[in-house]
Amino acid sequence: MRLYIEGSVNKYYVQTLCMIFFPGSKFSDDEPITEDTPEMWVSMTKSPEAGVDVMAKLSYRGQSSEAARHYDYREGYTRERLEKIAVGDAVTTVCEEVMGYRSSWGMLTGVRPSKVATELLQKGMSKTHIRKQLTKDYFVIPKKAALATDVAINEARLVGTPHKKDCSVYVSIPFCPTRCAYCSFVSYTSKRLLSLIPDYLVRLVKDLEGTFETINKLGLRVRTIYIGGGTPTILDAGQMEYLLGAIERMTDVRALEEYTLEAGRPDTIDADKLAVARSFGVGRISVNPQTLCDDVLRHVGRAHTTEMFYKAYEIARASGIPVINTDLIAGLPGDGFKTFSASFDKIMELRPENVTVHTFCVKKSAELRQAGADIYSMRGGDTGKCVDYSQIQCTHEGYIPYYMYRQKNTVGNFENVGFALPGYEGLYNIYMMEEVHSIFAAGAGAVTKLVDYSPVDGSPRYIERMFNPKYPYEYLDETGAAAMQEKLVRADTFYRERSMLD
Repeated sequence: MRLYIEGSVNKYYVQTLCMIFFPGSKFSDDEPITEDTPEMWVSMTKSPEAGVDVMAKLSYRGQSSEAARHYDYREGYTRERLEKIAVGDAVTTVCEEVMGYRSSWGMLTGVRPSKVATELLQKGMSKTHIRKQLTKDYFVIPKKAALATDVAINEARLVGTPHKKDCSVYVSIPFCPTRCAYCSFVSYTSKRLLSLIPDYLVRLVKDLEGTFETINKLGLRVRTIYIGGGTPTILDAGQMEYLLGAIERMTDVRALEEYTLEAGRPDTIDADKLAVARSFGVGRISVNPQTLCDDVLRHVGRAHTTEMFYKAYEIARASGIPVINTDLIAGLPGDGFKTFSASFDKIMELRPENVTVHTFCVKKSAELRQAGADIYSMRGGDTGKCVDYSQIQCTHEGYIPYYMYRQKNTVGNFENVGFALPGYEGLYNIYMMEEVHSIFAAGAGAVTKLVDYSPVDGSPRYIERMFNPKYPYEYLDETGAAAMQEKLVRADTFYRERSMLD
């Protein structure tokens, strides 16, 4: 796709809007223009007195559309916000006219579709007013506006008043026994890399020792620990005991609000591993079928069957770990409303404390994408029907939506939503998504986020991100050692420079 920008238009924002209507698009000036190349022109002029004017034009396969939008600067909106709304209005209008399609999320893009609702809630707006404003200003359809508002309200209730000395810890186990056809963790599953697990755990524990030492020195309070992947339960029981025992020595796990182990793959779960997890205080675990249709599981490269999921779930329930989450994916290749709704109904019969419903999204280096499969879908077929069904049924069964996010190039531009029975919400998910306190991350591919939620000078929240080496073999060499040290030094400086230690 070709973009032509004039004025102070955020090019990345226009790209994300265009990807709603042209999923999988690449924005390169080097590609030759053909009759199948969408071309978008966007220009902006603005002045403090006259407001902002935006022009947008789309040309695609012999069709074209133009839109002009004018917005006066007005009370209750920053200029940047109104300018973004004006661009979103013009761009989505021309895309809708040419493509004959309207996105259910309107012009809202980005990872957090409930962000605007949260901001309006913090301004004291009522639930009804927030819904109306999302629909009026951002073109969000009513049922999505209601979902975003409900999520924002539930998140606010659970977050409460963030404290500057709160933090969480993420522990990365970036290994899987096999790779799914929709996943990009190709290198993490090779035999050579799996053989690195023992050495990786030694380095990871050293990383955690430095992390907790810094946390303690700064006087911070660890609220949650989340062990994610990859597939953490690829570790055997002895390796699990080594890691969890080390964490127990470094911090008081009994004082945690939440301690999560993301098991994920049913084919890696056994009673011995979960007994170890339970003995070291793990209180939440994920057992993720993605679907309960064996044909679909085979098609997307999952190395387990429906029967194996039920066995793993039974083991998890018998382990005594009090909270179980299950993940399902709407829109998987080969899946449809009949099979998805059947899977969902069966999960509801199990009554897990948490249910997370994702929308299918293929990563850049996924096998399905590399094979040239037609995986992108603007309208999403009956995926929207699947998403709606899951949300209606969750509400009917007493589950509440408590966190939500989106990814690029999801089928139909739909969302991922976490549901929980009241009192069983996953706090780490909220703390991480809403960026209310720092997340200290250890392990390959992990990202530390240092957060000053409420700066002393009254400025907006401030966030610094630090990236560990992506691959385990990088993490084990000098690159990893340098990243570990930089994280600790930068964290200490961050808290001291920003006067967060009072």
